[in-house]
Amino acid sequence: MRFLPRTLLVRTFLLLAGLMLLSVLAWFAVFNIYEREPRARQLAQTLVSVANLTRAALVSARPDARLGLLAELSDREGIHIYPAEPGDRIAPLPDNPFLQTVLARVREELGPATRMTLEMDGERAIFVSFRIDESDEDEFWLVLPSERLNRAFPVQWLGWGSAALLLSLLGAWLIVARVARPLKILAHAARITGQGGQAPPVPETGPIEVETLARSFNQMTRDLARLDQDRALILAGVSHDLRTPLTRLRMGIEMADLEDGTREAMVADVEEMDRTIGQFLVFARGTEAEAAEPVDLPVLLEDVVEGFRRRGIPVDTDLAPLRPAAIPADGLRRCVGNLLENAARHGGGSALRVSLRDAPGAIVIEVADRGPGIPPGEVERLKLPFTRLEGARSNTGGSGLGLAIVDRWARGRGGRFELLPREGGGLLARITIPAP
Repeated sequence: MRFLPRTLLVRTFLLLAGLMLLSVLAWFAVFNIYEREPRARQLAQTLVSVANLTRAALVSARPDARLGLLAELSDREGIHIYPAEPGDRIAPLPDNPFLQTVLARVREELGPATRMTLEMDGERAIFVSFRIDESDEDEFWLVLPSERLNRAFPVQWLGWGSAALLLSLLGAWLIVARVARPLKILAHAARITGQGGQAPPVPETGPIEVETLARSFNQMTRDLARLDQDRALILAGVSHDLRTPLTRLRMGIEMADLEDGTREAMVADVEEMDRTIGQFLVFARGTEAEAAEPVDLPVLLEDVVEGFRRRGIPVDTDLAPLRPAAIPADGLRRCVGNLLENAARHGGGSALRVSLRDAPGAIVIEVADRGPGIPPGEVERLKLPFTRLEGARSNTGGSGLGLAIVDRWARGRGGRFELLPREGGGLLARITIPAP
C-alpha cells in the first residue's frame, strides 16, 4: 500500500472522510427504500383515480360528446385514451421494485387483468389498460406523460447535505490535527535526543494519553541529561586521577637508565594510554556543547594532514576550494584525526588520501586507505563504542572509541558516517553533513 499517505493526520482524516461519506450514502439508500413504498402507493392511486374518472366520464357522457371529452382531457390534463389492438407492440415492464409495486396496487383496484407498460409501439409514456365495463370485452389504454414517474429532487437537500458533510470533515480535521500536532513535536524532540542533543521540554497538553506521553518523555530526557552529567563528572575525575600518575611515570622513564629502544617503547605505551583516556573524555562529553563557527575547510583539513606528515605518515589530499562553513572546528578536526589515525594503523603502510567535495546540499569528507578493509556485515557494529574487528584490522591496539566518536559527531550535525569498500581495495570512510 505504498500509494497511501504515511502521515497520521492525512490517514486519519481520509478514514473519517470515507466513513462519513459511506454514512451519507447509507442514509440515502435507507431513505430511498423507505420512501419508495409511499411514492409507489401515491402514483398507483393517481393512475387508478384517473382511470376511474375517465371511465365514469365516458359512461355518463352522451355518445356524440365522447370525442370532445377525450380531446379536452388530452388538451388540459395530457391524458390520452387509445383502444387496445391485438397487434400492439408492448414492451415488458422493467424489473424495478418501484414499478412492480405500482403495478400490484393498480391491479388491486382495476383488476388482475390490468396491464401496464412504459413503451408501446415506440412511444414512451405510462400505459395502463382498463375496461369501461367489467362485462365489456373492449380494452382501452390510458396514457399519461412519463414525467409523472420522475421524482423532483429537492436541490436544497443537496446544499444542506454538502454543508453538513463539509462541517463534519472540518471537525474531523480539527480533531485529528489536535492529536497529530503534539505527536509531531514529540517526534522532533525524540530525533534531537537520538542525535545526542538536549531537546527542549515538549508541552504537556492535549488529550490525556498524549499528555501522559509528553510527561513521560520529558521525564526521560531529564533522566538522560542527569545521567550524561554524572557520567562526564565521573570520567573527568577518573581522567585526572589516571593522568597524574601517568605523568610521573613518563618522567621516571625519561630519567631512568634504560636503553633507547626500551625507553621509546615505554614512552609510546604511556602516550597511548593518555590518548585512550582522552578518547574516553571526548566520548563522554558528547558534541552538543560544541559551538559552530565559520571554518575554512580546506585549510583545516590541510592542517590536520600536515600533523600526520610530520610523523612520517604519507597522506595525499584532494580538497575542493569550498567557501567557509559554520561547523564546530574542534569536533571536525578530532573526527578527521581519528579516521587518519585508524587508517594509519590499518592501512598497511600505503599512502592515505583525504578528499573534500561538495554534493547537493551537503559537504563530503573522505579518508581512504589501502588496508584489508572491513566486511560489510561488521560495519554497523564497529560504529558502536568499545568494539573492534576480530581480524586483520584489530591487532594494533586502540580504545575502540574512534569510529564511535565520528559517528556520534556526524549524527549530531544531522549527517551520516559511512564505512565503504574502496575501489581497488581498502576502506573509504565518508562523513556527509548538511551544508550550512
